[in-house]
Amino acid sequence: MPRQGMNEGNRRPQYDEARGHPELICAVAEDMGVEITPSGASSARGADVTGLNELAAAPDLVLKPLFDTDLARLSRRARQTPQAGESADQAEENFSRMVRFYQVDAPEERLEELAQRLRELEVIETAYVKPAAELARAETQGRTWTRPFSRAQERKESPINDMAPIGPDAPSMTPDYAVRQIYLAPGPAGINARHAWQQPGGTGVGVRVIDCEWGWRFGHEDLLQNQGGVISGINSSDTNHGTAVLGEISGDTNGFGVTGIAPDAVISASSFSLPTATAIRAAADRLGPGDVLLLEIHRAGPRATGIGQQGFIAVEWWPDDFLAIRYATGKGVVVVEAAGNGAENLDDPVYDRSPGFPLWWTNPFRRSLLDSGAVVVGAGAPPPGTHGADWGPDRSRLDFSNFGSCLDTQGWGREVTTTGYGDLQAGENPDFWYTDRFSGTSSASPIVVGAVACVQGVLKASDRVPLDGWQVRDLLRNTGWPQQDAPGRPATQRIGNRPDLSQLIPSALA
Repeated sequence: MPRQGMNEGNRRPQYDEARGHPELICAVAEDMGVEITPSGASSARGADVTGLNELAAAPDLVLKPLFDTDLARLSRRARQTPQAGESADQAEENFSRMVRFYQVDAPEERLEELAQRLRELEVIETAYVKPAAELARAETQGRTWTRPFSRAQERKESPINDMAPIGPDAPSMTPDYAVRQIYLAPGPAGINARHAWQQPGGTGVGVRVIDCEWGWRFGHEDLLQNQGGVISGINSSDTNHGTAVLGEISGDTNGFGVTGIAPDAVISASSFSLPTATAIRAAADRLGPGDVLLLEIHRAGPRATGIGQQGFIAVEWWPDDFLAIRYATGKGVVVVEAAGNGAENLDDPVYDRSPGFPLWWTNPFRRSLLDSGAVVVGAGAPPPGTHGADWGPDRSRLDFSNFGSCLDTQGWGREVTTTGYGDLQAGENPDFWYTDRFSGTSSASPIVVGAVACVQGVLKASDRVPLDGWQVRDLLRNTGWPQQDAPGRPATQRIGNRPDLSQLIPSALA
């Protein structure tokens, strides 16, 4: 049972809904021996914690460990079995930082004020407010959808993943939509999933995947096999986005609907109804070396404009999320992280500047002093003519996709056929809904997850050691089909190569 924080019994926790919230995160200063428990703050080294206790005494405020489990035990294990991507000293350093982080649960309108007051305390190293994490989507705001409709016009005018169930009603037997899943095809158009399926273990056998986001429909007719359900947090009533992700990775092999890239991988979900770092950590605890953790969120960065998702960036930029990701990759889990839909250059010097982050923090997008080990994915254009649409040259950067030297690879960022939404097939029951235009770095990242799961399955089937995140990044950067130029979006705006399993698997085995 999770430990309670100060004033835990005084109010209902803020993170009790299946949606994102701004988060106030703080870390106690190093070498002061400060610990915060339900009974109050104390210091093993005699530091003055009076101000912290006075602040935490407010009835509408709760301080609790962000990573609330026995980190000392896990630290010992990390020292004994460090992964290829880190040394025992690096693992110990990451744990020593994690134990000093706390979540401050308080009314949203007070978060900035409380962050400022915390920063004034000598025993607090850092306090900052993280904008609410969001899915790569836009809400339908008063829009009227009617049939018949112009699919081409709808594609161009609607925001990313703003589809509505306006497709034809589900027939008595769903057709086989695999013919529309061109991303399964041989390269350069697809990732050649069918090549992987011909290899022992190449359907993801023995691999576990956890999708970190919000809403999933595990009762969908095409998601009845190898599904593990929600392992932490609360599911959302809006289940389209997560359902679409599941369909890409693990759609059942059954002759109808869609087929997942790695249909025999066991897939579960971790909800960001919890603080994001907590949910990532909870997912990592359920996975082992060679398994895959997917991060389907982004949040407003320092250049966010307030217009849609412009300026949104990958979550590893925030220190607590970085530590959670590094905890996962340190265990040998491959973390696949959406780069974000903010149209941002992640090499911009603005990301080098710390907005009050801890002293040890440096820009993880540089991958010099800090490197999370995650595989960062951008959104590339599908082949022109896919579903009658043209988003630019195949494998060129889509205009919304973030780019930069830290991006390792790309997936399809438009025209992805999968479960959910209902613009391809609809009806009254969402368990029969399908889409053929799931989009964004949200659609790109599951394609990479599926490819990684296929590779790991092949390695496990041949009694080989599965790859860690750093090895996966290296293979993705050195195989596949190169990014192409588009008008105003040259290939120097890096999103990386499109994976090709007919190249990845031999390279991994070699």
